[in-house]
Amino acid sequence: MQAIKDKIKEQGIKQVVKLMSNASDKNLDRIGAFMEKMSGDKENKDRIKLIRGMIKENHPGIQLVRRITNETNKKCRDKIATNLIAKGFLINDAKRKKTQKEGSYAPSTVLISPTMRCNIRCIGCYAGNYTMKDDLSFELFDKVVTESKAMGTAFFTILGGEPFIRKDLFDILKKHNDTYFQIYTNGTLLDEEKVKKLAKLGNAMPVLSIEGSEEQTDWRRGKGVYKKVIKAMKLLKKHKVPFGFSTAVTSKNADYVTSDEYVDMLIKNGAFVGWYFLYMPIGRDADLSLMPTPKQRKAQYHRIEEIRATKPIFMIDFWNDAPSVGGCIAGREYVHITSKGDAEPCIFSHFAEDNIKNKSMKQIMSSKYFKTLRSKQPYTENLFLPCMWIDNPEVSREVHASCNVYPTHDGAEEIIMKPSVKKGLDKYSKEVHKMYKELWADRCKGCGCGASTKTSKKKAKA
Repeated sequence: MQAIKDKIKEQGIKQVVKLMSNASDKNLDRIGAFMEKMSGDKENKDRIKLIRGMIKENHPGIQLVRRITNETNKKCRDKIATNLIAKGFLINDAKRKKTQKEGSYAPSTVLISPTMRCNIRCIGCYAGNYTMKDDLSFELFDKVVTESKAMGTAFFTILGGEPFIRKDLFDILKKHNDTYFQIYTNGTLLDEEKVKKLAKLGNAMPVLSIEGSEEQTDWRRGKGVYKKVIKAMKLLKKHKVPFGFSTAVTSKNADYVTSDEYVDMLIKNGAFVGWYFLYMPIGRDADLSLMPTPKQRKAQYHRIEEIRATKPIFMIDFWNDAPSVGGCIAGREYVHITSKGDAEPCIFSHFAEDNIKNKSMKQIMSSKYFKTLRSKQPYTENLFLPCMWIDNPEVSREVHASCNVYPTHDGAEEIIMKPSVKKGLDKYSKEVHKMYKELWADRCKGCGCGASTKTSKKKAKA
């Protein structure tokens, strides 16, 4: 019966692909109506209804959809429709529910670092200490993707290190051409040959790291890196390969990286998606002064909302968007497999209980460590404060004291063991809770969402 349902969905998706070649309001609404009907998830249905409303209002976000149809090649456009949207939101729903019934979880995205080697040396990054012997083997790389697909995951995030150092990366993309990948890259290795391969495959979106202005980027990443990143963007745009950008927000660049000047430059150069991550004090001798202040973090929330309302680019604010996904998603919708095979619940949680070398993905998602995290999520009623490391540090200390976990690299334990770091994070947590109290109250006021009730129910289900 499920096979018949999937076949019907697949036929509908083929029609969606045809409609995407002409992004008229009528066709966009027809696509939305089909996806709303086929989605078995209430949250997805609500999101689709919101998008259909945006179409009628000619919201700038709809201009982004038109950009995708006009500025991407047919292969890339088709793979976005079939692999990312259709399988991610529609077809794989049944697989994910089946996995959950069996006592495990199918994450929405699996992060994989196939290598920690890198061709540049960024300030504060330890990637330069790794060699080829530390790489994840092709067989294990393939195992992670294959087993995750069987559980219902259709979206994979590749990072590192610099992923394009791996010559067999394209072999993975080709073998798993029924899924979608986003690849975090410093952009310096993206030449014409690689971009042509991406255009031909169609199932991967590069996400280029950039720190702000040329001065800010070159300060952290090395002289000349900014210009190489812009060159890579122009190559991707030339071959109509969709791409995004990723910016680590610090106390030093917080104002500039959400400015019109910065965002407009990235749109002009072809970016479709923007990811904003807060600087995290992880690893040995982390500098807490680089963390954006609570005031800067809150200002970023308001500024990103303004950008979404006025510009044709899809923005993801990793912390401030947490209310949309129920708080922290570590070990629930999200898992990271390191180059050594360790299974971390989050890219910022450098601890593990299991390794892909001797456990399956299903076993990893069913581990005591991940179950403990899920049982405590969300960690606080205020979903603007999702993180167990910087927002609710008492949670991370309790979890990592009660679970049989190990640090995945030297210095990882400092965030829960080093007195000066603990003191600094406790101070930050207190300030950020105070800063976001009114914002959360305003969001909840009169919406009838029953946040407290939902919190207790989610914890009970974990």
